[in-house]
Amino acid sequence: MPLDAHLARLELSTPDVNALADFYRRSYGMQVEQTGAVVRLTAPGRELRLHEGPANQFVSASFRMARAELLAQHRDHLGAQGVEFQLLECGGHVVKDPEGRELRFLNPKPATAAATPAGVLPGRLQHYAVRTPDPQRLVDFYVERLGFTLSDRVVDDQGGLGAAFLRTDHEHHTLAIFRAPVVRFDHFSCETDDWETLRDWADHMAEVDIMLAWGVGRHGPGNDNFFMVADPDGNLAEISCDLEVCAPDRPVGLWKHRPQTLNRWGVAIMRS
Repeated sequence: MPLDAHLARLELSTPDVNALADFYRRSYGMQVEQTGAVVRLTAPGRELRLHEGPANQFVSASFRMARAELLAQHRDHLGAQGVEFQLLECGGHVVKDPEGRELRFLNPKPATAAATPAGVLPGRLQHYAVRTPDPQRLVDFYVERLGFTLSDRVVDDQGGLGAAFLRTDHEHHTLAIFRAPVVRFDHFSCETDDWETLRDWADHMAEVDIMLAWGVGRHGPGNDNFFMVADPDGNLAEISCDLEVCAPDRPVGLWKHRPQTLNRWGVAIMRS
């Protein structure tokens, strides 16, 4: 059962919740709200939650289904695949991937016409990425068991999987998986309107004294323009635009494991 859902929220752990919250307040224009032990960061189209814990670890991702009836269909699919899940009070359900990451699948959120506050740039939470020593195991789980769709594979000269890009709707990837020595969070990305707004975001980072860690560049898989900054824990945070839109029958792409695949314009961050 192919999914039809979008990424709605990410939750990360950090040893210094206040430092990370302040970084995303300045860099991503997010409002900070303390709710018990959790800090909630919000801006139109994007939401993060921070928990006290080890750095560079992803606690949870929440996906909203395109239609309410898809939740029950997804539970039927999980049952047929032998995937354990728990029901949530909100009507959704939650599963864990083979490395312990929590994945929540939720009802659609009613459409609202909330205006973007003055001075806050547009950026919709669109995808995230993780690192793992065994990317093939994760790809198999997400595609075969959860219903994600594989868009592109990156392979080395020996045929080993270096990276994979998986989607949950028409956009090229909602999740990227990179081969690396340790299990950790890699980055999240917010999709902005166009090239000019990407430039405005870069100017904003300069105004708040945050240097770009990677880019401006252009990815091969996804074909999007991007830049990334690094938060105090060393997580990467991306602004991108013009991400590829995929037809349902799009064949899986194959790329060589080399810097030019991850950045067609120049230097790349290679995880392995």
